[in-house]
Order: sequence, then C-alpha cells, then structure tokens
Amino acid sequence: MKTENQTFGAEFILLGFFQYGQMNTVLFVTIAGLFSVTLMGNIILIHLIRLDTPLHTPMYFLLSQLSFIDMMYISTTVPKMAANFLSNDKTITSLDCKIHTFVVLTLGGTEALLLGFMSYDRYVAICHPLHYPVLMSKTICLSMVTCAWASSSINALIHTLHVFQLPFCTSWIINHFFCEVPSLMPLVCEDTSQYEYTVLFSGLIVLLLPFMAILASYARVLIVVYQMSSGKGQTKAISTCSSHLIVASLFYGATLSTYTRPHSLHYPEEDKVVAVFYSIITPLLNPFIYSLRNKEVMGARKRVLGK
Repeated sequence: MKTENQTFGAEFILLGFFQYGQMNTVLFVTIAGLFSVTLMGNIILIHLIRLDTPLHTPMYFLLSQLSFIDMMYISTTVPKMAANFLSNDKTITSLDCKIHTFVVLTLGGTEALLLGFMSYDRYVAICHPLHYPVLMSKTICLSMVTCAWASSSINALIHTLHVFQLPFCTSWIINHFFCEVPSLMPLVCEDTSQYEYTVLFSGLIVLLLPFMAILASYARVLIVVYQMSSGKGQTKAISTCSSHLIVASLFYGATLSTYTRPHSLHYPEEDKVVAVFYSIITPLLNPFIYSLRNKEVMGARKRVLGK
C-alpha cells in the first residue's frame, strides 16, 4: 500500500482482542458489563467526594482526579473494542486513531504522575502530620494536578505528531484493540530504533520515576508506622498504603512492560493482554480498592444516603 498516512480519509483496521466470531456476543456482554461497573463505581466515588464535606481534603481531591482519569481512559478504549465484537467493520479513521493515541498517552501519563503525588500525600500525612497543611496546601495540590495534566499532554502531543508523520507502508492493520504507539510501530517501514530510545526515555521519566518515588515514600512510611505505639494508627496507615500499592503495582507493571520494551520484544497477543490491565482492570479496581477498604469513604456513603 502506498505511503499516504497523512491522507485525511485514510483508515486503519483494528483487529481487536479476539478473532473468534462465535465468542463475540459473550465477549461483548462481558466487556459491556465491566464498562458499566467501572463507570458507575468511579461516578459514585466522585459524587461522594464532592457531596461529603469531610472528604474535601487533598487526598480525596487527588482520588477524584484519579477516578475522572479512569472514566476517560475506559471510555476511550472500550467502546470501539466492544463495537468490533458485533461488527464486521473494524476500521478506524486516521484522525480517530490520532485522537486515540493522544488521549491514551495523556491519560496514562497523568495517572502515572498522579499516583506518585498521591504517595507523596500519604508520606507527608503519616511522616510529617504537623506540616501537612503547609506541604499539601490547596495551592500545592492544584499545582500538582496541573503539572501532571500539562506535562502528560505535551509528551503525548510530541509522540502523536511524530508517529503519524512516519510512513506506514507495510500495512494499515493494527493488531490491537485501540491505537497506541507500540501497536503502531510494526506498521512503519523505516528504521525506528532511534525513536524507540525516545519512547524508552519518556517511559522511564513518566512511569519509572513516579513508581520509584512511591516505593521510596512507602518504605519511609512503613518505618514510621512500625514506630507507632497505636495499633489502630498502624492498621489505618498500612491499609491506606497497601491499597495504593496494589493499584500502583498493577498499573506501573503493565505500562512499563508496554512502553519500555524494544519493538523486537513486543508480541501482539501478549501486548493486548497486558493492555487490558491498565486500560480496563485498573480503572475497574480503583474505586473499589479505595472505597471498600476505606472507612472514611464508607462513612461518607452512609452520610450522603442518610441525607
């Protein structure tokens, strides 16, 4: 096929997750169910945080941002995949694919940075409680969120613009269920080794550094927690940190596997399974991990329902 990837009317073909026609209805129902549960869980958590005054704290403001990102993330990746289960038309326009790629990179980068900021919030709250109002003031909290969104958007824009000016001359068939940089690399007919170093560098900055910060923060938190004389305080701190670590491990493990491996080590079927973890499983688990294991959120639910 000719290298006309800049043509406005050009279309890619998303092969999707599975190619077995007889399973499509079952898969559609499963994915639609997960999608609905994820949206409802995150919407409920956002509204609880908005309506309940005791939850108007930096920690829950960051958590509401995380829920918003998860709603956007799953709304970007899942509908097209679900539609492909029931349709023979698996095409996606070049413009839609560009938007997909940009949004996925922006949301993924923002979530990675946000999880790092959330670990910093817990570190300050547990290790420096007297300085918490200063170190996590409203201004600082807003600056963190703004920094996460702005830096991730710029990074996503740079990668999206670069990838879509490359010549897709081997095929326009994307062996994935949504558009993202690693799934587009096999379509390029020129040497991309230099660009892969750029992707690796971005992945280390946006993904690995926040993850290392989380591990360092919670290592310090655990030291402080075990020095506490209050068993109740230890239990609460460990519960909060363990919830965050569960989410972080799932998200960072999957995204690092996708964005820090060279093109030669990518296998489409494996990549699609890994992508499920950060595009579907993590957004699904986030509201339940943070609410079902959090007495403050459960208390807020009772107060809001009581009103």
